[in-house]
Amino acid sequence: MSRRKGKKTGTTKPGQTAGAFSKPLFHLGYGSQTPLEATEYPLTRMTYDYALLNSLYRSNWVVQNVVGIIPDDMLREGFTVSGAISPKYQQELDRCLRQTQLYDRINEGMRWGRLYGGAAGLILIRGQEDLSKPLELDTILPGTFAGLYIVDRWSGITPGMELVSDLADPDFGLPKYYDINMADGSTVVSVHHSRIIRFVGRELPFLEKMAEMYWGESEVEALYADVVKHDNVAANMAALTFRANVDSMEVENLDQLFSVAPSAIQQRFWNMMQAQSVLKSNFGMQLVNKGDAVKNTQYTFTGLQEIYDSMCLDLSGASRIPVTKLFGRAPAGLNATGESDLQNYYDYVDTLRESKLRPILEKLLPIIAMSVWGGVPEDMDIQFPPLWTPTAKEVAEIAKAKAETIIAAFQANLLDQATAQRELKKLAEETSMFDSISEETIKKNEGKTFQDVTALRDPLMGLGFEEEINPSFEGTAQDTAVMDYPGQPREKNGRFAEGKMSGAVDAYEKPKGFTTNARGEKTLDKKERKRYDKILIGSKTENGDVVKSIYDHFYDRAAQRNVSPGEILDCMKDPDITLPGNKHGRRTYQKNHVKVVYQQTTNELITIIVTTQKGGT
Repeated sequence: MSRRKGKKTGTTKPGQTAGAFSKPLFHLGYGSQTPLEATEYPLTRMTYDYALLNSLYRSNWVVQNVVGIIPDDMLREGFTVSGAISPKYQQELDRCLRQTQLYDRINEGMRWGRLYGGAAGLILIRGQEDLSKPLELDTILPGTFAGLYIVDRWSGITPGMELVSDLADPDFGLPKYYDINMADGSTVVSVHHSRIIRFVGRELPFLEKMAEMYWGESEVEALYADVVKHDNVAANMAALTFRANVDSMEVENLDQLFSVAPSAIQQRFWNMMQAQSVLKSNFGMQLVNKGDAVKNTQYTFTGLQEIYDSMCLDLSGASRIPVTKLFGRAPAGLNATGESDLQNYYDYVDTLRESKLRPILEKLLPIIAMSVWGGVPEDMDIQFPPLWTPTAKEVAEIAKAKAETIIAAFQANLLDQATAQRELKKLAEETSMFDSISEETIKKNEGKTFQDVTALRDPLMGLGFEEEINPSFEGTAQDTAVMDYPGQPREKNGRFAEGKMSGAVDAYEKPKGFTTNARGEKTLDKKERKRYDKILIGSKTENGDVVKSIYDHFYDRAAQRNVSPGEILDCMKDPDITLPGNKHGRRTYQKNHVKVVYQQTTNELITIIVTTQKGGT
């Protein structure tokens, strides 16, 4: 039986084809990652790639901002030294910081520490050539501190294998010696760790720290993927702008033209298209054959801005720097100010100042103090000024709240007046208020309580003429008081001479003529009232007001408190303290323990108050 041959049908056996969609599960383009592959996290240790880090820093402005913004803000306000340091010493310290460019050197060390994962600053002290010995403060002579010499971990310094074993040493567990190397790798000198300032990038677990030779991780490594995505999105958005307006022309039998037409015809077609391209411009026209259709396609960029903003937000979150600061952009949205983002950012920078910058300064400051002052103050401490500057309204609210708290404590007798004034004066650095309180005023009010101050106020003002404080006090004569009364001669003891003024009166003679008023209370009689009138009416107060009349209650209190006209004149002419009254236009003048209430609107003497004095009767 003959074998029948199979009839050829023109079909081929199914096999593998190289299509664009190599990931059938996700239908992605050839060579692309699947979502599962995109979430794999291999240990790359990009910090080792010195060339890549250099290339990124030199060519990418986002990386430059990530590396440099935070060190700039950490050092922007500098630092202050608290303690018993005179302004002269502070000026000498500031001069040393400027001459050695210490802020710039620390900033440089922090930058390279963030970029390469580690850097070091060699403390330079003139006259100390043996760097392998521990640094001792007593050996530092005045004017010998010369600043810092900064080297990064890849270009000049190598940690040794021996570690610090002293538990009390701040560098415990870190290399004890560091080798300063030449470009060819040869060691120049071995430096003791006490002469080295370390600048470390992102902190790592112990084993990873050992793998990094006791340095940290580059700040760029953690956000490298986000930098790549951001740059790719930005580059593709820029490329799309060139395709925003595309012309297309329909040509009949174009497929046949390229497949079966002779090469001469194809060449003529290319020549025609080239001529059209030359003739066409933004302001020209396009010539086509009759029947050919020309279309113009315009692309829109709707949604691209949101995608780009998303990439920026990822970079901002990875770097801990707000978008407004990292990219120099204004806050977006209605009523957006970016203040909350900046406040959170400055809180983060404050944390870095305490954890990163303070140990550096605490190691350097005693060295600088020995070089500048010749000694280290025992109570010397470092303080960082606030980074966030409140608005004028916020300053006023802060000042009001803190001042009210201090006043409340003073009124509760928790503070004396001098302490309260010192606390108010401290607010001047923060609020620029209360700086006019002088030290003389503060010393004058030492030990004065709220009760002592309120005793100077006239309790009768606005409340009628009830009994004043300490009504039983009778006062004492002031034989040595000195006063100025026009036309009245004085004796050597300062008292007025007799027989020289209006009936030979003595201004300091105590009241001696008495009677009773309508309420049955002791008061001055008519003769005594005339004597007081002659001395007091026409006299002037400290403010230059002229006394024109005397209230009846004033005579009552002069008799009851045994106060002479001379004592009253002393109060008004040269008071120890002057206070406003509780009523409009009133003032209270006090000298020693005698107080006189004066009504400025009517130029009238109102009342007399006498307070208790130690040793008085």
